[in-house]
Amino acid sequence: MKGSSKSFPKHETRHLSEHKNIARCARFSADGRFVATGSADTSIKLFEVSKIKQMLLPEAKDGPVRPVIRTYYDHIQPINDLDFHPQGTILISGAKDQTIKFFDISKTNAKRAYRVIQDTHNVRSVSFHPSGDFLLAGTDHAIPHLYDINTFQCYLSSNIPETSPSGAINQVRYSCTGAMYVTASKDGAIRLWDGITANCVRSITAAHGTAEATSAIFTKDQRFVLSSGKDSTVKLWEVGSGRLVRQYLGAIHTQLRCQAIFNQTEEFIIFIDELSNEIVIWDAMTTEKVAKWPSNHVGAPRWLEHSPVESAFISCGTDRSVRFWKETV
Repeated sequence: MKGSSKSFPKHETRHLSEHKNIARCARFSADGRFVATGSADTSIKLFEVSKIKQMLLPEAKDGPVRPVIRTYYDHIQPINDLDFHPQGTILISGAKDQTIKFFDISKTNAKRAYRVIQDTHNVRSVSFHPSGDFLLAGTDHAIPHLYDINTFQCYLSSNIPETSPSGAINQVRYSCTGAMYVTASKDGAIRLWDGITANCVRSITAAHGTAEATSAIFTKDQRFVLSSGKDSTVKLWEVGSGRLVRQYLGAIHTQLRCQAIFNQTEEFIIFIDELSNEIVIWDAMTTEKVAKWPSNHVGAPRWLEHSPVESAFISCGTDRSVRFWKETV
């Protein structure tokens, strides 16, 4: 089955900005125009990608370009996750202070959230429904919280999976149509949920053995889920059957809550090796490791996030820094 692996294009990297504490998460807007980062210093930085690219040009004429266009200080505890509204200029953040906050990024002088959802638990992960009318929160509670963003009403799934979930949800992500969502839990399970009924349709228990499952995302065609865990594995699962299709090995990962990501064409998978402090790239089809690069962070990065529209990604570090990676032409 293994064909020959493709080669992953070389990237240049640039330090963009620094938080006052660990940079913990990042998210691009759906059109790739913006990227936001969240930190343990409780701040959120919003970057304009066109300005980042200007920064990368050798002949920046008018002095230094500042890619950070807003900084929000409205949480009182570390930021865990971010998401952009699919249609608009709204950014949401989930934090340890048990809140989800809504920021209008079109307002240049707004420093604070214009709406707040008060949850009952530490909000570890947030994901907008593709319609923008609902949002999911993965929290320290074992069942995902579904919010109607117009009424702020919270719904919990009525059917609890056969193996009752125990343990916080590290990540929750909708599929691109909203037909399903997936959760990665501290109890090691990956669970698939029906996007309409909010019923759990499949539990892949011990997806990462006894280790935490730290991330889970759908492929664009919604046929597969890519997960990573603290057992140093990245795995591809078939949504219809729950079957393990491929496994990507050779990157040590036992400490940090990181996520395995696809590049924008889904031909490659990008992850972090904590021991060597390298960014590791596999061919998604052949599972062969095709590249590994020094992360250029002091200590292994905590988070990777890929642009949905081009060959570029962000890495966030325990060294507080945010770096931009872009394919070199």
